[in-house]
Amino acid sequence: MIRKVLLEFIHESAHMQRWNDHIRPKGFTELDKQAQKMIIAYVLARFQTEESNGTISWRAIIEGGLFEFLHRIVLTDIKPPVYYELMARHGKQINTWVLAELKPRVDCLGSDFYRRMEDYFAEPDCCLLEKKILKAAHFLATQWEFQIIRKLNSNIYGLEETETRIANEIEEHYDLIGVQKIALHKKANHFIELVGQLRFQQRWAQSPRVPETSVMGHMLIVALLSYMVSVIELKACNQRAVNNFFAGLFHDLPEVLTRDIVSPVKRSVAGLDELIKEIENTQVKAKLYPLIPTSWQKELEYFMQDEFTSKIMLQGQIKKVTSEEISRQYNEDQYSPVDGEIIKACDHLAAYMEASLSRSHGIMSRHLRDGLETLYPIYQNKKIAGVDFGQLFDYFK
Repeated sequence: MIRKVLLEFIHESAHMQRWNDHIRPKGFTELDKQAQKMIIAYVLARFQTEESNGTISWRAIIEGGLFEFLHRIVLTDIKPPVYYELMARHGKQINTWVLAELKPRVDCLGSDFYRRMEDYFAEPDCCLLEKKILKAAHFLATQWEFQIIRKLNSNIYGLEETETRIANEIEEHYDLIGVQKIALHKKANHFIELVGQLRFQQRWAQSPRVPETSVMGHMLIVALLSYMVSVIELKACNQRAVNNFFAGLFHDLPEVLTRDIVSPVKRSVAGLDELIKEIENTQVKAKLYPLIPTSWQKELEYFMQDEFTSKIMLQGQIKKVTSEEISRQYNEDQYSPVDGEIIKACDHLAAYMEASLSRSHGIMSRHLRDGLETLYPIYQNKKIAGVDFGQLFDYFK
């Protein structure tokens, strides 16, 4: 079972301010950067699979992103030039220390997970293509931030040097077809720019809260929870684990077009929730899908349409099932399962953690209290496909 210490550790990234020696807007936290990085990694890997006939390991993309995220939280806010010089000179020793720091936090994920993380940092030949994609995604997300930073900090010394360093790093990855597509500043780049706006959409916007989190950061938390539950608790097949991560990562993507409409508003009028869904679907098809290749659209629709409904692909058609049925009958790659019920529970758990952590910092409001009092009874002693969500909610009661 996932432990509280790991969940709290991941949330520390919401406190970590990026570019904190520059003028910057909200939404420049490490959590948001890592979320945007994983969305860009999806775009790059998707282009690459079409170029290289599907030789990408999606599990390595997901886990490599998680390993690098945890590594970054331990090392906190080291200035990039200093970080890269330290890693170049003492990378092996630093990685050994970081892994020792992480071990008591991730031991709940099992010895195999820790061994894969050790190999990822210790073996230069491990996951070469996936590491390259993640590194490119990292610098593309950094470049997205810098374009905003540059306008706010035009008189700061060293800005040109930073711009050159980022551009040089991206140029090193021009052999990736996705980097070439994004560099053209056409549709793929517009997709990343549009989705990036989710970094500025605040969760619980009607309430003060610590730490503040964005819709994009929340999406990554849900994705990581869904993936960890899939691997550790559900013993998910490869495609099920991958689908659950990306369905979690994209579950709030339509909000970039509609903004976050809070649950009380959705429930205030009969049929309003369904109408909002209809508007979201129309907006996504009209404004989001045209920015991505046609061959990706069905996959994203599969992730986002009825995002909280468990489903499989059967003879080319979507079939709605329960997560219990998936575990019992369809836990195989050929069915491409998605556990919408699990993603919904992880979404609610993420919201519950957001409210609970704010309470632990001494910040509480009516809205946060209502969220805590509404969500806990739903999941008290509740299991979904054998996963004890009651215990996960109890961590933060």
